[in-house]
Amino acid sequence: MQILEIIANLEGKFNDVILSKKEFRGETTFVVKLDGLRTVMEHCKNALGFDYLIDASSVDNFGDEPRFEVVYELYSLDHHNHLRITAAVSEDHLSVPTVSDLWATANWHEREIFDMMGIRFDGHPDLRRILMWDGYPYFPLRKDFPLEGKDSDVHEVAFSAAAPLAGGPFVTTPTTAPTHQREPRALRPD
Repeated sequence: MQILEIIANLEGKFNDVILSKKEFRGETTFVVKLDGLRTVMEHCKNALGFDYLIDASSVDNFGDEPRFEVVYELYSLDHHNHLRITAAVSEDHLSVPTVSDLWATANWHEREIFDMMGIRFDGHPDLRRILMWDGYPYFPLRKDFPLEGKDSDVHEVAFSAAAPLAGGPFVTTPTTAPTHQREPRALRPD
């Protein structure tokens, strides 16, 4: 199956669900309505042969509404085509249908999205934090989360004060010195 056949199939079957199609550098992205996302994903897996979920991620379009977007990168090991499916998620309704029953790898991807962005996945078998500890009240990949972090009273789990940035995150000084001397985040006041 060729990518042009796949595109025509999706456009013909889901014309009422597809909001837009984008082509960039040989990659095709379909933006779909959230309420049709699950149906489109099932069709991609079962009818079009996209048997590999490369990645599921999310984007915070802070200041826009809908604020969030979920992004699925699909690949077929059989016909070697790549396809991207995205759907907008409103801040008022942070819930997306799970695809973890279609692709087992979605289990951890969806847990990471939930942990970092706060987007819930309806029907997920084990939706709990995967990187941050249970009870952590924030979502660190949201754009309104401060770069310096937030204070924590949990001394044995996290810093009790914001980490020093020494001029900004990921700022280093060009030098031949080893990392522990040139990297500001590695320098800790005694």
